[in-house]
Amino acid sequence: MKTNSSRSRKLTALEGNTQWLDGGAMFGNCPRALWERWTRVDDRHRIPLACRSLLIREEQGRTLLLEAGIGAFFEPKLRKRYGVQEERHVLLDSLAAHGLSHEQIDVVVLSHLHFDHVGGLLSAWRPDGESELLFPRARLLVSRRQWQRACSPHPRDRASYLPRLNSLIEASGRLELIDGETSPTLGEGYRFHFSDGHTPGMMLTEIDTPAGPLVFVADLIPGRAWTHLPISMGYDRYPELIIDEKRAFLEQMLARGGRFFFTHDPDCAFARLERDEKGRYLAVACGAMAEDPDEQGDG
Repeated sequence: MKTNSSRSRKLTALEGNTQWLDGGAMFGNCPRALWERWTRVDDRHRIPLACRSLLIREEQGRTLLLEAGIGAFFEPKLRKRYGVQEERHVLLDSLAAHGLSHEQIDVVVLSHLHFDHVGGLLSAWRPDGESELLFPRARLLVSRRQWQRACSPHPRDRASYLPRLNSLIEASGRLELIDGETSPTLGEGYRFHFSDGHTPGMMLTEIDTPAGPLVFVADLIPGRAWTHLPISMGYDRYPELIIDEKRAFLEQMLARGGRFFFTHDPDCAFARLERDEKGRYLAVACGAMAEDPDEQGDG
């Protein structure tokens, strides 16, 4: 099958390190009596979260990665604080399972620079030295507004950014700042949507596929439960704005037959968008598959 840009791609979900985070923070002002129906909860009121990436292998041989997950850069004390479950760098293992190393990735697209989306750019923590920047040949794409936020964060979200990683990215000479809907590096078949409700300039990557647009929805919709319009996170910068952004985005995607890729849903990577008889938006899992079922065989 060919995409709308006549570029064949194989899309694969890559699991990264996982977290258990406070459910109340993840569901904002939604009461626990409601959100605990949608997910598992441990005895510390935490819920499981994936930090997965989307691997794109193009027919011409280029290899792209959307996001890098949280990785394993935290020292043990902080790894425990943030509920990161694995000591090893799981994303690197997932790449290896598909015959790839981080050195072979040509482009990494970053929706935003919170550590649970970019920590995987760093090597795993070790007691005898600092983590290093991985993906040595990859062009690193992020929106200009998000880069500015990461370099000069507000006190409310300063802890979400990694100043040393920002310095390493800038020093690499491979940073590409995005101002519009397209990127000269990505070329045809990709476009960006922008959202400011979670953090300024968050970038959602849309990929042309034969079945319609597939969008890496990042923290606009962290998982299936957040497809429900009123649900936002306590981490969102402007909860009302993100709900307005989500409404407009969902209406557009429903009209266009859009599908989603979730980075944080623990059980679902690919989903199609539907609306029920009451007019509520629903994300319906596209099976328990690591590969996009509408793209299999393209690579």
